[in-house]
Amino acid sequence: MTYLMLAGAIIAEVLGTTSMKYSDGFSKLWPSLGTALGYGIAFYLLAQTLRTMEVGTVYAIWSGAGTAIIAAIGMAFLGESASAVKLLGIGLVIAGVAVLNLGGGH
Repeated sequence: MTYLMLAGAIIAEVLGTTSMKYSDGFSKLWPSLGTALGYGIAFYLLAQTLRTMEVGTVYAIWSGAGTAIIAAIGMAFLGESASAVKLLGIGLVIAGVAVLNLGGGH
């Protein structure tokens, strides 16, 4: 259940960030509300996740996955460049999260 809440937090953050792109500097009402709602849900779910997981692990997964997904959305749907260097960077973010999780511990 904890990982489902974390996945929900990641999805909510990605939706919030994508809405922010379309809010035009918070000048458009609906995308601005989508940003606030997305981040509100994300933070609530993160807080619930932190009840049973270590903060470093939770934040690494949340921020790393969010970064990789948003970068992919930008390249696939928003016309952002998809250079080898950017793809390497995404791979390094994912590798960093994996290495942090391999540390395990309590």
